Order: sequence, then C-alpha cells, then structure tokens
Amino acid sequence: MSKLTLSIQQDIIDDAKKYAKSKGKSLSGIVETYLKTLTQGDKFDKEKTPREIINELRGSVKFPEEFTSYKDLWTMH
Repeated sequence: MSKLTLSIQQDIIDDAKKYAKSKGKSLSGIVETYLKTLTQGDKFDKEKTPREIINELRGSVKFPEEFTSYKDLWTMH
C-alpha cells in the first residue's frame, strides 16, 4: 500500500476523523472507498451488498417532524 499526502483544511480533517470514528472506520479507508467509487463507478458499486448500500444511505433522507411511521409516509403523499 502506498502513502499519499493531501493538503486539507484542519477543520475538515477534524470533522472527517470524528465521522470515521463514529462509523468505526479509518479515515484512510473512507477516502480509499470514495476514490474507488469515483474511479470505478458502477463496477465498484456492484461489489457491495444491498445491506452495505442501505447502511451508507441511512440518515440521508429527512422526514417531516410529524412523521411517526412508514404508514404515515404513504398518507402524506
């Protein structure tokens, strides 16, 4: 494995380290996964299990405050 030096603002590094720790991953691993996604596109995504993809998407959708269940979601739309 090779080493890479990047110049990134310190506050971004700090936030990224906190994020990686909260996910139980290394910052290097997250950056590597991101770069693979950028460079390999669909080929890389097909290697992930559906559960991995769902876990990555978890929290990316914001529901209305009055939302209490998935059943409510159907009645809202």
